[in-house]
Order: sequence, then C-alpha cells, then structure tokens
Amino acid sequence: MHIRKGDIVEVVTGDDSGVRGAVLSVDRKNGRLVVEGVNKVYKHVRRGHPKSPQGGRLHKELMIDASNVMLLCPETNKPTRVGVRVTAEGKRELYAKRSGAKLREISVKKKSKA
Repeated sequence: MHIRKGDIVEVVTGDDSGVRGAVLSVDRKNGRLVVEGVNKVYKHVRRGHPKSPQGGRLHKELMIDASNVMLLCPETNKPTRVGVRVTAEGKRELYAKRSGAKLREISVKKKSKA
C-alpha cells in the first residue's frame, strides 16, 4: 500500500464517494485507513467521560478499506492510480499514472549486517 499518513485522498466507492480528505492513520497489516471526515459515526458517551465531561454524542471516523480510496494527482487534481519507477540516479519514486507527475521518493530499507 502506497498511502501514508497525511496524504490527500478521494473516496471512490461507498456512501462517501467523491469526498476528499487527509489520511489520519494507516493500518498496513489489515489494509485499512482512517480518512478525515469520511465514515463518520456517533459514539454515545456518559457524563464524566474525559473527552466529553457533559456527556452526549461524539463524532468519530471509522476505518475504511484502502481499495476504496485513490491518491490525488498533483497536476490534474483528480484521483489517479500510482506506480513505482526508477529514476536516472537509481532512486525509486512514486508517480501518478494519470499524468506521470512525481508524488514522492520511496526510501529503501537498509539491510542489517547481522
């Protein structure tokens, strides 16, 4: 999965399709993520709760599957598929397949000497 915390994505399927938001957290093991303002639910809390001392209903975003969102292309500002390519310097970068624009460089894990 090439989506990271802080990326701007657009939801392409589901009840919130067409909504754009920043990624708040990513669960790589299960392939799910939390997007700001998407999949909101109410959580009812009692009086005396640390986040709401008076009680009531709190808004909360739940996780959605990573396959339901797409990264935004920086040039066209539309959702795009992404790919990985190697630059002339030998570095790997993430790019938008819609326009070919560079999204970010991908760091390579260093091998341990053990």
